[in-house]
Amino acid sequence: MTETKAAVAEGEVVRANAYSLLGALLGRPPTEEILGLLRQIEPDSGTDRRDMASAWACLKLAGERAKVGPLNDEYHDLFIGIGRGEVVPYGSWYMTGFLMDRPLAVLRGDLAELGFERQDDVKEPEDHVAALCEIMAMLISSEEHDIAVQRRFFQAHIEPWGKNFFQDLQNAKTARFYKAVGQFGEQFIDFEQKYLGLLV
Repeated sequence: MTETKAAVAEGEVVRANAYSLLGALLGRPPTEEILGLLRQIEPDSGTDRRDMASAWACLKLAGERAKVGPLNDEYHDLFIGIGRGEVVPYGSWYMTGFLMDRPLAVLRGDLAELGFERQDDVKEPEDHVAALCEIMAMLISSEEHDIAVQRRFFQAHIEPWGKNFFQDLQNAKTARFYKAVGQFGEQFIDFEQKYLGLLV
């Protein structure tokens, strides 16, 4: 493998891991294992990704300070609440103002075309931000789906609302640990837009 190909392959692993981490942090309250992973983060201090490096560093620091018990409460207040959490983590909500709306139907069609089947034990709609991050991680890791597929999926189902969601997460009154998650998510969306050629 040439040096260039090796660098590309390493970059794809980093992207997939970042999506997987976001999926884990947003899909359920963080476990001690997840916090342990955050504490091992080694930010890339390259000048071309300074904002990303800063976001990684903040996420690592948040992981070092966090405790599982309070995180359970914070997660519940943010995403579940009584009736509804402070932040709604669904694409349909951000794109139309309604849950279970047309964007979810379009997503389900695209997932079927890509060969993804809904698992019987999954209760959340597929347009939950955590599910979308996990799908992107799988697309990046799969040899069957090239970057054009990644670009189309990201552009249709994450780009229209992802940045707004992560900004709302940073500004949420009950967010403490999740402010750092929101900061990292916003910077990662920016990075992905550039990486996928969606920004000039």
